[in-house]
Amino acid sequence: MTNEWRGWRDATERALYGPDEGFYTRPGGPGPAGHFRTSVHVSPLYAGAVATLLCRVDAALGHPGELALIDMGAGRGELLTGVLAALPEEVVARLRPCAVERAARPEGLDPRIDWRAELPAEGSATGLLFANEWLDNVPVDVVETDADGVPRRVLVRDDGAERLGDPVDGADAEWLRRWWSPPLSSDAAGQAPPPGLRAEIGRPRDEAWARAVRTLRAGLAVAADYAHEGGRRPPFGTLTGFRDGREVHPVPDGSCDITAHVALDACAGPSARRLTQRAALHALGVSGRRPPLALAAGDPAGYLRALGTAGAAAELTDPAGLGGFGWLLEPVGGACAGLLKEWDA
Repeated sequence: MTNEWRGWRDATERALYGPDEGFYTRPGGPGPAGHFRTSVHVSPLYAGAVATLLCRVDAALGHPGELALIDMGAGRGELLTGVLAALPEEVVARLRPCAVERAARPEGLDPRIDWRAELPAEGSATGLLFANEWLDNVPVDVVETDADGVPRRVLVRDDGAERLGDPVDGADAEWLRRWWSPPLSSDAAGQAPPPGLRAEIGRPRDEAWARAVRTLRAGLAVAADYAHEGGRRPPFGTLTGFRDGREVHPVPDGSCDITAHVALDACAGPSARRLTQRAALHALGVSGRRPPLALAAGDPAGYLRALGTAGAAAELTDPAGLGGFGWLLEPVGGACAGLLKEWDA
């Protein structure tokens, strides 16, 4: 603990990824699954849907000799483990699964999975890059309007106390002007915004996503995350914390996850497409439709299994929950651009 004041981006970087006491990198820590439940942890259906998507990418690419699956923010490798279990053997034989995660490699992980702290080289992979709830943990600065309506950088101490710093300028101010709406700047009539409005500057996430996409020589990059759209940004921001399965006040001392929703529209490249998770999973064959009651009479055990699967699918596609997440799909190369057009059919 220190009494040093710093921007939320620097404070979050240290709190989440510090080498000794970082929330994600602390030796022996439980990983994300010990504190919150992502789609990966809800059901194997999610890994199965990613496996289905990978097979479509593979077919669109003409079944290359080596097929990459890069998992950004891999946690403890749960998604890659599930996808390997769901894939046909002929695809697994060509697959090069890669986990990108700043925490240490977990014990007992499938030896076929390459574990690394940094992205592979640009243009080195052909296949699918998948980032499930990764961008929301890319640290960002927070701004707040002062008594005169001027957006200022929010400074924070390790104990969570805040104060306002200097006005936002340069590239960060330009990002706010372009992407944060309703705006935190004076309107056309010169009327300043009210005090206390907050926003997160998503520019580091735009840059992180662009770098991730450049890893692919050809294929598809997908980000799935908490998201908001221009015109509907929350007026007081979304910065929050999670610990032991509960939402808590964000304190950058390494004791909790620190996260904020993602402006996926700002991250998107010119060829990208945005969907809700509900729409994306429906396109990949995941549906919460209940099994027919007739099955209960002829195969009660099968009916109960199907009912459990439908319940998990309903949770993954609930528009008020995980189904409302944003998916950003960005093709690299013409083959996978055509794949997205097939989804519209």
